[in-house]
Amino acid sequence: MKLVRYGAPGHERPGLIDAAGSIRSLADHIADISPETLATGEVLALRGIDPASLPAVAPGTRLGPPLSRTGNFLAVGLNYSEHATETGAAIPAEPILFNKAPSCMVGPDDDVLLPPGSTKTEPVCTTP
Repeated sequence: MKLVRYGAPGHERPGLIDAAGSIRSLADHIADISPETLATGEVLALRGIDPASLPAVAPGTRLGPPLSRTGNFLAVGLNYSEHATETGAAIPAEPILFNKAPSCMVGPDDDVLLPPGSTKTEPVCTTP
């Protein structure tokens, strides 16, 4: 099951992608897709729903970030030797950990907004 969030920025609703690639609304079954609904197993109840029974969402509706209400999260840099090589960096002796703010998460087709004065920004990619 491919879970997604769709709709206008800041007003995304929960949904899924059906076998035909259409978005179906899960709004009558779950409030949102968040770390809490994943951690509590609330999303597991969705497995028994026939996607064809869900309301279809208009084609072309924007896909949003995959999760709502995320906190800061840690990322690992240069964790593949190929990535270090392509950036021209030495392979690190230890993992490079860094913080990502929740505001860096956007939908797969959204613009990535860079902070004023930013010179080295690497977006986090989300793919449904």
